[in-house]
This record gives sequence, structure tokens and C-alpha cells, in this order.
Amino acid sequence: MVNTMNQNQKMKCLEEPKLLQAPQMRHFDLRAPLIAKLRQGIYINWLRVLVLVFLDSTMLCLAWLLADYLGQPIHAFNQLGDIFHQSQGLLLLIVTLYLGILAASGLYSTDDRRRSFLNLIKALTLGQIIILNVAFIYEPELVLHRSTFLLAWIFSLILVFSERFLIHSIIVSLRRGGKLRQTVFLLGNPEDLEKARQRLEQFDQFKIQGEADLSVRNNPEQWQQTLKMLQNSGIDEVFICSWQSVTNPIFLFWQLRDAGIDLRVLPIRLELPSQWSEIKMIDGLTTIRFRTPPIIGGDFWIKRCFDLIASVVILLLISPLMLGIALAIKLDSPGSVFYQQERGGLKGEHFKVWKFRTMVANAAELQRELEAKNEMPGGVLFKLKDDPRITRVGLFLRRYSLDELPQLFNVLFGQMSLVGPRPLPLRDVERFEEHHQIRHEVLPGITGLWQISGRSNVKDSEDVFRFDMTYIQNWSLSLDIRILFETVRVVFFHEGAY
Repeated sequence: MVNTMNQNQKMKCLEEPKLLQAPQMRHFDLRAPLIAKLRQGIYINWLRVLVLVFLDSTMLCLAWLLADYLGQPIHAFNQLGDIFHQSQGLLLLIVTLYLGILAASGLYSTDDRRRSFLNLIKALTLGQIIILNVAFIYEPELVLHRSTFLLAWIFSLILVFSERFLIHSIIVSLRRGGKLRQTVFLLGNPEDLEKARQRLEQFDQFKIQGEADLSVRNNPEQWQQTLKMLQNSGIDEVFICSWQSVTNPIFLFWQLRDAGIDLRVLPIRLELPSQWSEIKMIDGLTTIRFRTPPIIGGDFWIKRCFDLIASVVILLLISPLMLGIALAIKLDSPGSVFYQQERGGLKGEHFKVWKFRTMVANAAELQRELEAKNEMPGGVLFKLKDDPRITRVGLFLRRYSLDELPQLFNVLFGQMSLVGPRPLPLRDVERFEEHHQIRHEVLPGITGLWQISGRSNVKDSEDVFRFDMTYIQNWSLSLDIRILFETVRVVFFHEGAY
């Protein structure tokens, strides 16, 4: 564990010889087809929620049982007591309704809303009103005594309020004694680190486990050592104190998530990140929760399952077509049916993409002679409209993008997705600038926004990367489905293809 540091000890944790000798950290990306890791501190959050749910449920059950015991039905309608004694299902239904309203009111959240006793009173009252209305709408023949519902509401308020207040008092007392504090690590410019430390030391909830100058990210080796240290020291969250100085914030978020650590912005200069989702109040301290970029964690597995099911179905449907294409290629020109090319994939790792061969056998050697005729500005991507290397069958396959069909096997192998940024040849990847590398933070795809937005009609490589960034930042399963359907239309009318 790294000791809490004052200003004179800043960066000490990064200068220790033992840390500098730490092994290179291997990245296990949450988007890769591996078992997703749970973040640091998530066990504590789950435990907190489970304890609250259990105690709230106990208090609510007790409240209704007491109300049933003390409430007196009028006339001959005394079924309520029998219902509670004979059927536990109704009580379970009532408690579930209450818990849903409490959760919707933020009373199980990670910010100050869970300690709002006013919201607690409102939520319990709303639950009681809903139960009262449901009872008389769906069971109009029953005329229950008002005292049963009135007592249930009063007992619910007293018991749940007392339980929550007692838990809050115990936690506050323990934190004042230095226990149950959230361990955080500060990352920012020196002047902002000092202000952040002074601010956080006013709150009992946080324990500053260490800090580092933001410039550490400029040194890849030292930054890897920092991530390794954060992962091994039990840090719950990293607080960014100088958001205006952060370059490539999505990279930073993904790197921390790979290490199992959450990121939160502490606005020292009131700057707001462009990728934020909501302001969180923690013990009165204003923080900004960084919005989770999609295609990560659970989102990845949803996308992956969709890819697997859809790929298997598509392969079964088009297998006769693929056999016909293979025969046509073999009869048209000498060479293999398939073409494999090494390309950049997730995290920049190389893999071999499968395609139907559309060029002559020595196409790679001929490209060097054609570099001067590249029609893509910027020189990062290579595109040539009247490429002399393309065969007659290959021209037809390219016009309708049929040469891409074997990449369904890459999808099955976990190397690609149906939708995503196109995997580019290593020749193009080697010319990437730093901001282009964000493409390698997601699985590459067979089709994407670039392909349905003009494909080869897009004349600037920077426009291609803008399409990729738009997709990465706005991913949803419905977006993937829309892109796939739009791809069918674009391919059918061979828009922008050559």
C-alpha cells in the first residue's frame, strides 16, 4: 500500500526502486473476448446495496405485519390478516414495489441522494399511495379499515427512517475514526493537486492514497508503472484535478478501467469535461462522474453475443453464394481463393483478415509502385479508383462488397465485430498519428459508419476517423442494427464502391 503523501512527498511512490522494477503490465481489455474483470471497490458497492436492501426489506415486512396485527377490519371483511398468514406472496409483492420506488429515488445510489431522508419520506409515501390505489381498484369488493394502511405507512416511515439514520450514524462515526474511507488517488497539475488535497481532507469519506503529476502520462514506461501501482494498492477511484490539461480522455478512462479503477473529475477550476454524464454530490463535495464510453464491459458482451448469433445465421444463409464466388475466382485468375492480410486490431494487435481475393497474386509488391498515385489526402490510407491490380471477378466482388464476406469467420474467432471501425493494413497503421489510435480501442468491424456514408467517396482520411469517433462515442445495439440494414442498401446500389 502506498502511504498518504503531503506536498513534499509528491510522486514518491513513483520513484521507489521497487516500483521501477515492477514487471510490464499486460492489458486485459474489457472489450476483448475474455472474462471481464470487476472494478476495484465494486464489491463494497454491491455489499452496501445488499445490506441496505436486506435491512429495508426487513423493516418494511415488520411494518406491514405490525399494521396487520394492530389494524382492525370493519364489517365481515377481515381477509387481510388471513392473506398475510396464508400467503407470503402478497407481502413479497408489496416489499418489491417499495424497493423499486426507493431505487428509482436514488436511495441506493453512490452519492448524497441515498442519505436524503426527505426523499426517503417521499418514496415511502408514494409506495403507500400506490398500494392503497391498487388494493381498491383490483379488489373493489374489499372494504379494508383505514387504520391498516395508515399504520403501515407510519410504521414504514419510523422503522426505515430509524434504520437508515442508525446506519448513517455508525458509518460517520467509523469514518471519523479513519475506517471505511474511500481510497482515492489524485492526478493533476501540481497547483491543482494542492488545492484538491486541501479540499478532500475536509471530508471524512476519502483517504488520499497517493498522487501524481499529470505529466507522468507523457512517459509510457512510467505511466505503466503508475497503473500497475494503482492496480496493486487497492485504489477505488482516481480523481482528475486538472481536466483542462488531460489529452485523449477516453484513452485515460479505458486504461484505468483495464486496471479495474473508476475515474471521477474533481472540478478545481470549475472546468467541465465534454464527456461527462452527471454531477455527483458526495458529502457535499461536487464531483463529475465521467460517462462510460460504450462498447465496454456489459455492452461488449451484448455486442459480442449479437455478433456470434448473427454471424452464424448469415453464414448458413449465404454458404451457397460463397461457394459460387470461390469457384468464380478460381476460374478467373491463378492464385488462391482467399486472401489474408495482416491488419491492426484491438489494442493494435495484429491479426490476419480474411477476404476473397480480388487482385492479382503479386498485388502487394505492385503497391509500392503505385504509392505516388494514392488518391486519399493525408497519405494515411491508400485508395486508388482505377487500380490495375484488380481482376475481372474482383471488380464485381468489390462493387458489391462481396469480397468482405469471409470476415464473418474473423467475427466468430473474436478478432472482429460485424460493425466497427474498419481494420486497416499495417502500411496505414504505421502512419497513424496519436489521435488515430483511438480506433484500436474497439474491435474492428466488417462495416461501419464510413461504409454507409459514401465509402470510397469519402476523400479525406480525417473524415474517416471522424466517422469512427462518432460511432465509438455513440454506440448502441440499435445503431449496429441500423448500420447493418443501411449497409445492405448501400451495397445493393453499390454506392461509392470501387
